[in-house]
Formats: sequence, structure tokens, C-alpha cells
Amino acid sequence: MYYIHTIKDTISVPPKFFGQNLEKTSEEVLRGRYERILDKDLGIILAIFNVRDISDGHLLPGDPSTHHDLTYDVLTFNLDIEEVIIGEVSELAEFGCFVRLGPIDGLVHLSQITSDFINYDRKSGVFTSKNTGKSLKKGDVVYAKVSSISLKNNIKDTKIALTMRPDGLGKAEWLKESKTPRDDRRGGPRGQRRGPPRGGPRRR
Repeated sequence: MYYIHTIKDTISVPPKFFGQNLEKTSEEVLRGRYERILDKDLGIILAIFNVRDISDGHLLPGDPSTHHDLTYDVLTFNLDIEEVIIGEVSELAEFGCFVRLGPIDGLVHLSQITSDFINYDRKSGVFTSKNTGKSLKKGDVVYAKVSSISLKNNIKDTKIALTMRPDGLGKAEWLKESKTPRDDRRGGPRGQRRGPPRGGPRRR
């Protein structure tokens, strides 16, 4: 989900920055250019840090800026199809719920919340399943799986679809409730005596 990449790049430093600390200036230029940008290979660029190996500046004809080669690290956020995430429900609507995934929200469509039939109470802001009584509201922590990603040129227009229907996914409390004592595979529920009752015939 979160990754650190090392990048080699070239930047242009405008004349207004001349005479200032080159390392701080380079970081400011890089942050203005890249932070909060969605890169189709790296994902969402969250932060730029550890700017280093800054070369002496060189000039290009007709350009008053100095140009520098450098290296820096970036913190990014990226998702893969089928990746399981943990997030907090940030908003509910009649068509589903949004789950906060760090810098972006993903949508769990109504049909992907659970296999049970669900009702939405707009007044109380709660989803409730018809048969099991499971509920889902804003602030609940859920486990979900990424089912599709539609990347755009910016974070706002990027769409991430999630599902909570498969086993092992959903609201954390649902998973606890679904756990039941395992049966003893060799003879029914654990604790049940197998074979003839005490005092009965014994095999010789």
C-alpha cells in the first residue's frame, strides 16, 4: 500500500531562488511539482524527502533558470487488484459506503457489502442486514478487497471499487461473531464422547 522509491531527476531553479539554500530550494521545487500528483506507475505521491547528490547548475540558451541533476526519495500510495485493505467507513449513501484508504476513498457498492439483503436507514445513517441483523455505520473499521481501479489524471477523478462479500472480509465485529468452536473432525463436536458408552461391550 505504502512504498518508498528513489528517483533520479533534473529540476529547474528559477532566478528568484538564487542565493538561497540549494537543498531546501530543490525540495520546495520538487514538492510543488509532484506532491499529491497521481502517477500511473508509482501511484499517489504523498511526500518528497532526502534530496541529495545535487549537481552544479548549468544554463540553457534563452532560459534564466539553472538546471540541476539530483536524487531524492518519494513516499507513495498504490493499490493492486485483489489486495485486501483495512479502512474506516467515511460516508454512507443509498448506493453503498465509502471507505477511507489513506489519501483516497474506495466505494463498496450496496451489492458488495454482504451477501445478505441490506436496508439503509437514512435518518440514523446505518445499513442493516435483513436476516442476520448485521449493521454498518460511519466510523466502523472494515476489511475489504480491491476489485477494480480506474486511474485518472488526478486523485479526485480516480475510482476504486471494493468488495466485502468474500469470506474473511467485512466489519471487524462480523468476523468475530462468525467464529464458532471447531468440530472434532474425528467424531463430531469437540467434547462429545465417541464409541460405546462407559460400561458397554468392548472389542476383544
